[in-house]
Formats: sequence, C-alpha cells, structure tokens
Amino acid sequence: MQKRLAIAVGERSAPGKAAVEVTAAAEPAARSRSGGVYEWLRNAILSGEIRPNEPLIEADLAATLNVSRTPIREALQRLAVEQLIVPRKRGWSVREITAVEAGENSEVRAALEGYAARLAAERASDQEIAEIAAIHRHRLSIDPADNKARVETNRQFHGVIVGAARNERLRDAILRSGRFYFNGSVAQRTSDEEFHLSNRDHDRIVAALLARDGDASELAMRNHILRTFHIFQRLSYPSHESASLAPLHVPQPKS
Repeated sequence: MQKRLAIAVGERSAPGKAAVEVTAAAEPAARSRSGGVYEWLRNAILSGEIRPNEPLIEADLAATLNVSRTPIREALQRLAVEQLIVPRKRGWSVREITAVEAGENSEVRAALEGYAARLAAERASDQEIAEIAAIHRHRLSIDPADNKARVETNRQFHGVIVGAARNERLRDAILRSGRFYFNGSVAQRTSDEEFHLSNRDHDRIVAALLARDGDASELAMRNHILRTFHIFQRLSYPSHESASLAPLHVPQPKS
C-alpha cells in the first residue's frame, strides 16, 4: 500500500471540491491537514486504490503522507464512523461491503442526489449551469477507452451539481451514502455502449437544468444513478450474497 500512497495527496479531492495539499509545510493548520488526509483516504478507498481488507496502519500512513499521526488518527476515526473501515488487531482495515448494503446505499444516494439536482435547478447560478453543460460537452468528446478522463469528468459533473444545490448537510449526506463512485475499475470493465448510455443520461440532466425544471432534474438524476448502479452491481458482485467488491479490485493487466 505504501508505494501507491506515495502519490501526492493534493492530486485527489472530493467531488466538487478543490484538492487539499497534505504536507506540513504547505498546510500548517492541523484541522486542514486532518481534512485533507480524510478526503484523500476516502477517495482512495472509494476508487478501489485501497482494496477491501487492506490494512491501514497509523504509523505507516503518517510516514507515507508526511504528516503527524494526529491527522491520520482523526481521519481514520471519521472513516470508521462512515463504516468504510473496521478495527483489526493492529490498526484498521478497509471494510468489505455486501451486495445488499451496496443496493441500499444506491437507493439512498439516488434519492439524495436526485433532490440535489432539483435544488440545483432552482438555486444554481447561470455560471454553474454553464459549467455543468461545459463538463458534459467535454465528456462527449473524450475517448471511451480513456478511463481516467471518464472517471474525472463524471466526478466533476456530479460534484458541480451537488455544490450548486447550496446545502452542505445534503452534500455531506450524499458523500456518506455515495460509497460506490464510478471509478477506474468500473470504467475499465464497462462497454462503449454503457459509456454512451451514461452520456445520454447526462444529456437529460443538463437539459432539465438548463430549463430550470426541478421535477425533470430530480427524475433524470435518480434514474441515472439507479441505472448506473445496476451496471456496478453486475460487475461487482457475482451473486446477491457476495461479501465484497473483490472482482472490482483485482489488479487489471496493463494494455
């Protein structure tokens, strides 16, 4: 794990948020360091970079991320509250998520992010609506085989919409429920046709937002998230009783 975590922490951020640099020199405030470590570790877990059952040891993480153990400890406690990690004999490990839990979380996220889209239709500035449309246009132009671009544009798209809802409690709830983001492993296993279907969903969301139609925005977002989850479920869990996301966390051969 240490080799993977050696990537600069500032290279990753939560959807719709600027990256937070996590080095003692760049960010002297302990609270900011703790938040940056939390966001980075959370994204690494959600993206599959840190796999189910992988150990998370405070001393190793502190050395790798070049911070004290205090922000590491605080970040791990927050992740434990979210049930993304569980205690083990020495430190913590990434928790396995069952198919049932994944399904329940997708339903919660569909409801929450659907409502966020409704609020965005009502509250977003014209500039934010234009930004969402621009992200979508860019996504239409990328190569379906460019998994990194697919993941990044998807996170940007959803992140700006959630931010435009102007409700921090709602944003936090979406982050807590959205443990199963579209990530590189999913992108690598989905077809070009599924990529185009996702873009068609985004088309409908953008059209509804441009029209400032709250009902249509909420419905389009809900349908999109649930349809995407069905793809995720098929790729992630060989059966309904599957205990983990293991199929999505098997290292993929380099092309």
